[in-house]
Amino acid sequence: FTTYTNLELEMRHFFLEKGIKYEKPTFLFGNCFDMVRNKIGFFDYLRYISTKFPNEKLIGHFHFRDPLVVVLDPEIAKHLAVKEFENFCDHRQVFDEKYDPLFGNSIFSLKGQKWKDMRATLSPAFTGSKMRLMCDLIMEICEQIVDFMKTEAEQKGIQTYDMKEFFSKFGTDIIGTCAFGVKVDSFANEKNDFYVCASRLFNFTKFSVQIKLLFFAMCPKLMQFFRVRLFDENDRNYLKNLVLDTMKTREEKKIIRPDMIHLLMEAQKGNLTHTVNDKDTAGFATVEESEIGLASTKRKWTDDELVAQCFLFFLAGFDTSSTVLSFLFYEIVANPDVQEKLFMEITEMNEKLGGKQLKYENLPQLKYLDMVISEGIRKWPIPAVDRVAIRDFTFKYDGDKEFTFRKGDAFWVPVLAYHYNPEYFPNPDKFDPERFSDENKGSINPSAYLPFGIGPRNCIGSRLGLMNLKAIVYYTVLNFHLEATEKTQIPIQLAKNLLGLQPEKGIHIQFRPRNQKKVD
Repeated sequence: FTTYTNLELEMRHFFLEKGIKYEKPTFLFGNCFDMVRNKIGFFDYLRYISTKFPNEKLIGHFHFRDPLVVVLDPEIAKHLAVKEFENFCDHRQVFDEKYDPLFGNSIFSLKGQKWKDMRATLSPAFTGSKMRLMCDLIMEICEQIVDFMKTEAEQKGIQTYDMKEFFSKFGTDIIGTCAFGVKVDSFANEKNDFYVCASRLFNFTKFSVQIKLLFFAMCPKLMQFFRVRLFDENDRNYLKNLVLDTMKTREEKKIIRPDMIHLLMEAQKGNLTHTVNDKDTAGFATVEESEIGLASTKRKWTDDELVAQCFLFFLAGFDTSSTVLSFLFYEIVANPDVQEKLFMEITEMNEKLGGKQLKYENLPQLKYLDMVISEGIRKWPIPAVDRVAIRDFTFKYDGDKEFTFRKGDAFWVPVLAYHYNPEYFPNPDKFDPERFSDENKGSINPSAYLPFGIGPRNCIGSRLGLMNLKAIVYYTVLNFHLEATEKTQIPIQLAKNLLGLQPEKGIHIQFRPRNQKKVD
C-alpha cells in the first residue's frame, strides 16, 4: 500500500510541480485505463481531453506511468518542434537498435546526429524528381489490380471488399515493387510469401499482438529483459535476406530499376543529391524538407541500417496507408456528391490522356482529387506525434507563464485535436473538401494542419504517400462506382482500444464496374 501511495503521489506531483492541469491517473495505467478496458478509443480520448481543458495551452497526460505534456496550442507546438528543434529532436523510444535492429535502426527510431545523417542520406530519394521515376511503377500496379477486379466482377458478380484487407494487399503490391524491387500479386495469390510475411508482421489487431503492445507500453524494460520480440525473427530475416540478396544481384549484374532499393544503393555510394528541380509539390499537404535533410553526409551505413529503412517503408505502405485509404473511401461512399464530382474530374483527365496511363506531371492538374485527399487526412490523421527533450529547456508562454522540460521529458503534439478544433476548421466533423479549394485554403493555419507531422522530423515520404493515394483513388473511381452495403456502417464508429484508427466493424464497400448499371 505504501509503494502504491508513493507512486501515485509521484505521478501527480510531476504536473503539480509544473503548474499545469492534468487528467487524474490510475495506478500503473495512468490515463490509459479506460482504453485498456475498451471504454474509449485513443482517437476519442484525444478529442475528450482537448475539449475538457479548452482554455489551457499545456495539459498533462500519463501514458501508463510516463508523464507527457499535451501541447494544445499549435503555435507553441511549432515553437518547440521547429524553432527549438535542437532541444527536441528525438522521439520517445520503445525499441533501440540493439534490441530490435529492424525497427530500432529505422529513421523513425534513430536519435541525434545518427538520425540527422540518415535523414540527409534518404532525403534525396524522396524528392519530386525521384518520385517521377517511381510513378510509372505505381500506375502499373494500379492498372493491374483494376483489371483483376474487373475480371472478378465479370466472373463472380459485383464484389464487396473489406477495405483494410483490400488496401493492405494493394499496399503490399505497391511497396513490393517500389521498395523491395519484387513483383507480387496479392489479389490473385494472397498466399505469396511477401504478403503472408507482411500480414504476420503488421497484424496489430491480433489479440496476442495487442497484449504485447500493452506490456511494451507499460513496462518496456521488463519486456526487453525477457527478450520478448514484437516482430517474428523468421519474418525479419525474410525481409533482410530479400533486401540484401536483391542488392547483391543488382550490384553484380549492373541492374538499374527506379525503386527504393536502387535509391538506397545510390545513397550508400553518396550519389544522391538535391537539385533545383526537386522543389515541386505532390499536393497541398506536401511537407518541405528542412536544412537537416538538405545537408550532405559521408556516413556509411551497415546492412542492418539500410534494411531497417525498407522495413519502415513496408510498415507505412502496408498498415498506415491502408488505414488512411480505408477511411478515405468510407468518406467517398458516405458523400455521393463528392464521389460524383471526383468522377467527373477523373473522367475528364482520362479523356485528355486518351485512356493512356496517368503520369506524374498530370497529378497537379487533378485539383479536386487533391482537395478530397487533403480533407481525408485532416479528418482521419495519425492522432498524435511526440518529441523528447534532449536537455533541460525553459520557455515562456501565455504571457508570463514559464515551463521547464527536464532532459527526458516528452510532449505530444495532438494533431487530431488541432484538426477537430472549430477555431481552425469550422464544423470539423463534416467531410468538406471545399476547405482546400483555391478560394479557401489560404485561410488554413499551417500550424494547425499536420497530417504528415511537424518540423524537421516530419514524414520524409509525404510525396510518395500522396502519389500513392492519388493513383489508387484515380484508378478505382475511374473504373468503379463505390457503394455502401448492408455491412457498411454509416456513420462510422471507432473501436474502443489503445490503437490509433480502427473501425468498430470494419469498412465494407461494394465496387460496381462503371459499365454495369445499378438495378433497383
